[in-house]
Amino acid sequence: MKIVKRSLVVMSLLTALVLLLAACGGGSAAPTAAPAATAAPAPTEAPAATEAPAETTTETTTAPSKAMTETTTAPTEAVTKTTTETSTESSAAPAEGSAAPAEVAPAPEGFMVGLVTDVGRVDDRSFNQSTWDGVQQYAQAAGLSEDAIKFIETQSPTDYADNLQQFIDQGYPVIVTVGFALGEATAAAAKDNPDIKFIGVDQFQGETIPNYTGLVFHEDQSGFLAGALAAQLSKSGTIAAVLGTDLVPPVVAFKEGYEAGAKYINPDIKIISSYHPGELSQAFLDPEWGAATAAQAIDQGADVVFGAGGKTGNSALQEVATHEGLFCIGVDADQWETVPAAHPCLVSSAMKLITPAVITLLGQAADGSFAGGNYFGGAGLAPFHDFEDKVPQEVKDKLNEISAGLADGSITTGYAP
Repeated sequence: MKIVKRSLVVMSLLTALVLLLAACGGGSAAPTAAPAATAAPAPTEAPAATEAPAETTTETTTAPSKAMTETTTAPTEAVTKTTTETSTESSAAPAEGSAAPAEVAPAPEGFMVGLVTDVGRVDDRSFNQSTWDGVQQYAQAAGLSEDAIKFIETQSPTDYADNLQQFIDQGYPVIVTVGFALGEATAAAAKDNPDIKFIGVDQFQGETIPNYTGLVFHEDQSGFLAGALAAQLSKSGTIAAVLGTDLVPPVVAFKEGYEAGAKYINPDIKIISSYHPGELSQAFLDPEWGAATAAQAIDQGADVVFGAGGKTGNSALQEVATHEGLFCIGVDADQWETVPAAHPCLVSSAMKLITPAVITLLGQAADGSFAGGNYFGGAGLAPFHDFEDKVPQEVKDKLNEISAGLADGSITTGYAP
């Protein structure tokens, strides 16, 4: 009997345990879900590269020698006078003023201007830039849109004809080419396209082509004035010139005029003149050579240096500026406006008044008065700017005397192109 009772007790306990487990949710537990994977953060986008500031413009080129682009207006070239078609005047110390003619008539509908540089760059702070400034200033005064003016920077002399052809194929009614070396290609294009007007800067016309005007200057005269200024400012009796290539006649004219002007003041002065020894394609784009050549001349006693060679010459000016008490003279434009790093030494510049002459010729192309042949732009010295009070009055008087003599022919530079 006791055994039966114990069995009943055990069975009761087991039944109670089963019921208890059921009430507590017994059985197999569902697996715990793994936490959702945390999404990897999206890669942080690298900030856009900061564009290095251009020297005086904001253009961006794409394919070498083929890409056309635009720039913003560079500082206006300071000049003293507008030019006439046969002007041979020189100015000793131009007063500052507007380069543009007093009035520019609105351009006709569809008027566009294309510009082709030589191997120099459009932002060279000198020759090419002065020409492009003229195109931009004309466009603004004549009411042209930014899309109506374009330029091509030539990368190699073999690209001259192709670059011209781009503008021809796109129907540009006016094409401006910059530099002596482009003369042959420009003349050929003008003959093949008589309905297009061509303006060739520094391209003297021996044979008149009705739709092609050569914009030329008396560089020897502004060079003569620069040399006369240098000789009067020099205390060491030694001056120098850092130049582009002698393959370009205007560079030779600047150099010959500079030397003649210096000797007009001081027949015994020592002049260290250096042409770039390389090819045309690099002569105006070699700042290292320009700076080193200027430094060498300074080591040899030069206390005034004339820089005439695009970016090559500009670097010579900047080198001189690092030496206290020396003078430097720029070229083509008033480089006070375009090479601020040279301010400590930049007393003046031997200018070719390119900008106003380009504006005038574009106006003629627009109004129908354009004529082939040669158009002589003005030449002279830029203002003295911060050196105005440092240049003695007797020096200024002598420069004015020389300028008058060059204008009336009583003084000649001796340069024979």
